[in-house]
Amino acid sequence: MTIDLLASPLTVAARPELTGGRRVGVLLSHGFTGQPASMKPWGEHLAALGYGVSVPRLPGHGTTWQECNTTTWADWYGELTRAFDALCLENDAVVIGGLSMGGALALRLAADHPERVSGVVLVNPAVATKRLDVKLLPVLKHVVPSFPGIANDIKKPGGDEHGYTRTPLKAIHTLMKAWPPLVADLPKVTAPILYFRSTEDHVVDEASQPLITGRVSSRDVTVSPLTESYHVATLDNDAPKIFDESAAFVARTTAA
Repeated sequence: MTIDLLASPLTVAARPELTGGRRVGVLLSHGFTGQPASMKPWGEHLAALGYGVSVPRLPGHGTTWQECNTTTWADWYGELTRAFDALCLENDAVVIGGLSMGGALALRLAADHPERVSGVVLVNPAVATKRLDVKLLPVLKHVVPSFPGIANDIKKPGGDEHGYTRTPLKAIHTLMKAWPPLVADLPKVTAPILYFRSTEDHVVDEASQPLITGRVSSRDVTVSPLTESYHVATLDNDAPKIFDESAAFVARTTAA
C-alpha cells in the first residue's frame, strides 16, 4: 500500500490565545473516493485562526480504489470517531464537518453524540439519492468491481481533488446501506447546522437536502447556497465563502 503525500492526515493543535482562551477543535471529513487533500485548505484556514484541526484519512482512501473496495462504512466511521474522541479530549468544544459522504459521517457523529457536538458544517452532504441504478448495486457489485469515478466535479479550471478514477461498488454499497438508519436518526441531531449546497452538483442530487433539513431537531439551521461551485466546493470558486462563513459559525457555536 502506497499513500500519496496529499493523502496524509492534517492535525493541528489549538491555540487558545487566538480564540479567547478556549480550546476549540474542528473535525473535517473528506468524501467517498476522495482524500484529505480536498479538505486541507479549509482546515489550514481554520487552524490559522487558532482552532485545533483534524482531517483524518479514511481507510481505503488515498491509496487505490481496489483497497477501498475492501473497506466499509463501519471502517470509515470508526476512524472518524477516533479522531473525534481525540479532539474532545484536547478541547473545550468541538465542531464537526464534512464533504459529501463526509457530511453523512458528521451527521452520524452528531446523532450519536449530541452532547459533545457544538456545531455541524455540511458541504453537499449525501444521505439519499434518486438514482434508480442504486437498486441494482447488491447484484452489480458481484458482477463488476467498479464504475467510472465520481471525483473532480469542480467548476474552477485546474481543480483536482486527487480522488479515484473508479468507483468501487462493494464499498459504495455499504455507504448506501448506512443511509436509511442515519435518516431515521436525524431527529437526534440537535446541534446548530451550517449547510452549504451547490446550485449545480453532478454527484449528489436534490434528494438529501429536504431529508436533512426536514428531520433534524436542531432549531438553528442555516442553508448557504454556493452558486459558483460544483460538488467539490471546498476546492472550487466558493471555497473562500465556505472558509469565512464556517469560521464565523465555529466562533458563534463554541463561544463560552
